[in-house]
Amino acid sequence: MNETAPLLRIEGLTKAYPGVVANSDVGFDLHAGKVHALLGENGAGKSTLVKMIYGLVRPDSGTMSLRGTPYAPVNPNAARAAGVAMVFQHFSLFDALDVAENISLGMDNPPPRRTLSARIREVSEAYGLPLDPTRRVGELSAGERQRIEIIRCLLQDPKLLIMDEPTSVLTPQEVDILFRTLRQLSAEGTAILYISHKLEEIRALCDGATVLRLGKVVANCTPAEKSASELAELMVGQTLHAPSREGTEVGDTVLTVKGLSMAAPHAFGTSLKDITLDLRAGEVLGIGGVAGNGQDELLAALSGEAPTARDAVTLNGAPIGHLGPNARRALGLLSAPEERLGHAAAPDMSLTENAMLTASQRKHLAHRGFLNWAAARRFAQTVIERFDVRTPGPGHAARSLSGGNLQKFVIGREILQDPGVLVVNQPTWGVDASAAAAIRQALLDLAAKGAAVIVISQDLDELMEVSDRFCAMNEGRLSPARPAEGLSVEEIGLMLGGAHDMEVAHVAH
Repeated sequence: MNETAPLLRIEGLTKAYPGVVANSDVGFDLHAGKVHALLGENGAGKSTLVKMIYGLVRPDSGTMSLRGTPYAPVNPNAARAAGVAMVFQHFSLFDALDVAENISLGMDNPPPRRTLSARIREVSEAYGLPLDPTRRVGELSAGERQRIEIIRCLLQDPKLLIMDEPTSVLTPQEVDILFRTLRQLSAEGTAILYISHKLEEIRALCDGATVLRLGKVVANCTPAEKSASELAELMVGQTLHAPSREGTEVGDTVLTVKGLSMAAPHAFGTSLKDITLDLRAGEVLGIGGVAGNGQDELLAALSGEAPTARDAVTLNGAPIGHLGPNARRALGLLSAPEERLGHAAAPDMSLTENAMLTASQRKHLAHRGFLNWAAARRFAQTVIERFDVRTPGPGHAARSLSGGNLQKFVIGREILQDPGVLVVNQPTWGVDASAAAAIRQALLDLAAKGAAVIVISQDLDELMEVSDRFCAMNEGRLSPARPAEGLSVEEIGLMLGGAHDMEVAHVAH
């Protein structure tokens, strides 16, 4: 193979499902030693395309060639044997097993335990991602879990590494480490196909980019030569507007949490320790933190999924700590958890049924034990239209939607119930620039109407964009809230690291 020939050539790939063409005549080249971005909105066809490259989906037509020879993997085993590896957005790890055991489960022919442990140490340290093979996975941070997935791939000595949203659960420091590793891999000749919605990362890391829109290639470019907004506009085909907010008067305190402590719900959860916060009408309180520091547990305590001491949570002056989710919803406290599929939405239920699940009380979709399905269908259709949810209709199952479209449905379903307080966890996780801007604008519009909003997120840029006040979670503790305006990256970093006495931050200056 000559030096300029591509490692992977894709020509005319097409894949259709009932009612939707996921990929239409897609073609581009990937070269050894290059990091190539695959960009597009949710539903643009990125996932289907990489599944075809990795052998999870068979194309209807079109061809691929790897190192100059025809390439048509019948399954992921065949893709791995050909030198193609993939790190998925959602980790497939067993919490109760250790690192080496998890890695061996993902290998076709794992070596003996002692040999594998030595290889894990050797490879992980060589690529700047040190891993202890004896650590139990349930005790690891999200960043360390991702290392397992990457090392599992690197042990196969891949020629092409596909990465799907690799930085969505990482701290800024972990992102830097990952980028160093990817640059080292590309310098050694590995081709990397990189999917991310974080456009500044794409500009910093990627040598080239292919942009998909509605299943078709609409552009090829060099990301460093484009601004983030130009890349976003290529993806959506129109000008993007940053979320804006009308000046709103902050009202009275509507939600108070005082001295909330709660044991971890399971062996790998995080205990909440003396959480105290107040939330006023018309304001957005941003809560930042690295994954696994108690964010899920805090949302459960606020939503009523995990009842607490009666007086630990008060809404409009009345204690609600003992109330469950339905009773809190009736009083106007609504929530949207991080996990869309399985927690925020039932995968095999239709969007109409999912609308009924959380809106039956507030939208009067049930009367004397009888469910009004026509009204539920109308409500689901309203959410679809108002939040631009790409789906053939409300009768389709939640699992049939792309991640970003399901997220728009979940957030829209809660916002259109006119909550007094809305608590959302990771509202734009894995969502493209256009959908993320729409969701953030909807949250700001809700606050402008007088609702109180808590946004829990690992995306610091998002929190700085929407928050009036900011606080950080670390090991189940919550820092005191500070005005978001004027907070420096150094101060935020200290807060995320657990330096809750902010005198430390000021001394640092």
